[in-house]
Amino acid sequence: MVSCTQRLADAGLAKPPRFVAANICYETIMGSVAYGVSSDTSDMDVYGFCVPNKETVFPHLAGEIQGFGKQVQRFEQYQQHHIEAKDGDIGKAKVYDLSIYNIVKYFQLCMDNNPNMIDSLFTSSECVLHSTQVGEMVRSNRRLFLHKGSWHKFKGYAYSQLHKMSNKKPVGKRAALVDQYGYDVKFAYHVVRLLYEAEQILVEGDIDLRRHREHLKSIRRGELTEADIRSWAASKEKDLEKVYTSSPLQYTPDVDAIKALLLNCLEHHYGNLEGCVVDTDRAVVALREIEAIIKKTI
Repeated sequence: MVSCTQRLADAGLAKPPRFVAANICYETIMGSVAYGVSSDTSDMDVYGFCVPNKETVFPHLAGEIQGFGKQVQRFEQYQQHHIEAKDGDIGKAKVYDLSIYNIVKYFQLCMDNNPNMIDSLFTSSECVLHSTQVGEMVRSNRRLFLHKGSWHKFKGYAYSQLHKMSNKKPVGKRAALVDQYGYDVKFAYHVVRLLYEAEQILVEGDIDLRRHREHLKSIRRGELTEADIRSWAASKEKDLEKVYTSSPLQYTPDVDAIKALLLNCLEHHYGNLEGCVVDTDRAVVALREIEAIIKKTI
């Protein structure tokens, strides 16, 4: 299956680095489509990750010593917005926004419970545009990334959206929303969405992005006032502080388990990681043996 990014590139519409399009492991539709609140005019926000060459992931293979000499700027992500696929080049005529990450950065952002990144692993199957075996490995282990630290991240993002809801100067379509409803209903629905997701993570250790879509749709239709949104958010935050305390999730990510998953994905893609990764257990044993020998000779 050819990735969406590759198809857009083949059509001359997207301009990703060549290795990106050829090594994409996962792509999914995000934004309003993923949350079940889209309209026919909604853009196609596509998130995903690729596996770059070994030297990008393991710079020592190219002889680079971190912090010494000229440091190479390494690939982290490719983004391109407002790509118009006209005349059915890619299915129906749509506007695409692409965000494809280096798998290492993607893992780090998911491990940090960045809302956008973690959501991209919990989209419905119909939103997944492209997924290799590596993509399936990550997606099937998506709950591994969730931890109680998500509450602080999601709450912070919700606060940001709440502030923008009535304080950010609107332009374009957003200005029309404010003129019509008196406040930015798009920011408002994100406030509610983020707090609902935080609740699911803390209580269930899982996320269903579309569970509350009817509530979100009603907000986007302007059926609630700004005061309603602020009151709901304040009440939900108070409840979630208690939920946070009682949540069975661990406080921080299981770094070792996530690292093991990352290495498994890289090995599956590259074929093997011989010479790329040091077995720390074996290294510790070797150092202890050397230390013992030195002590005997002193």
